[in-house]
Amino acid sequence: MSTISATGHITRETHRFGLRDFVVVVLMNVLWGLNIIAVKMAVSAIAPMTAGFLRQAIVFLVCASWLRFVPGRTGTLALLSGGVFYLLINLSLSVSTNIGALAIAGQLGVPFSLLLAIVVFRERIHWPRMLGIGLSIFGVVLLVFDPAAAREGTGLTLTALASFIWAIMSLIQRRLIGVPVLTIYAWVGLMGTLSMGVVAWIAEPAAMRHIPDLPLRTIGWVAFSAIGSTVIGQGSMSWLLQRHSVSIVTPMTLAAPIISVFAAAYYFGNPLTLLILMGGGVAMLGVAIVTIRTARADATVA
Repeated sequence: MSTISATGHITRETHRFGLRDFVVVVLMNVLWGLNIIAVKMAVSAIAPMTAGFLRQAIVFLVCASWLRFVPGRTGTLALLSGGVFYLLINLSLSVSTNIGALAIAGQLGVPFSLLLAIVVFRERIHWPRMLGIGLSIFGVVLLVFDPAAAREGTGLTLTALASFIWAIMSLIQRRLIGVPVLTIYAWVGLMGTLSMGVVAWIAEPAAMRHIPDLPLRTIGWVAFSAIGSTVIGQGSMSWLLQRHSVSIVTPMTLAAPIISVFAAAYYFGNPLTLLILMGGGVAMLGVAIVTIRTARADATVA
């Protein structure tokens, strides 16, 4: 919980990190880690843009009661459509078979967001975070030299672009401190439904017409992404940040991509070659350095 001090600064009421917090952390990482399987299964059964439309529609239906006009921030909320991000992710998964490689490339969002912070907010960073950025990018580059991942060039490129869009969205969300997460995702769901709906009707009219004929199993994969990854996963993150400092919570999200890589290897039979493991390890080391150092910096400023 956050309170306003006598000097006008926002302070967080600290809580002991207990068993309930640990359970929430595990749940959040598992939902985020398994989401890549759900999205791949969804875009394999549904056209990618139509799958994105359904996901955003479910997010909006779940969060619609929280939709609010927030004075001075409604325009910022409307920008968070998420349509382009989910479109790129769905397209990348629809054209790829090595899902573990995409999970590694998806971690570029962290260094991208820091690079944008340097450009947009003139944020100054020291050598440890610069090293982390370099390692994360180098780790993804290593994937190109692995035969099992090199043929996923299109998917890796689309995932990298999606990570850049995610980084832009994360900067936009910096202006939304204090806005309930369900209000944010009500707007994400609404604007994403509208934008993805228009694109899907133009590019995939047959798939849109056949939505009522989709089996429950397919709808279940989409619902897992919408409710599990977006609503519950992001909601868990928000709940944890209300109880604990950024420096404690943020590093705890690093288990999600590791779960994604091994879950994809098990579920889809993707090979875990030495180069993929090395690239993933180097990329995750870089992301860990950036995440932990940024969290400590944010905690110091707060």
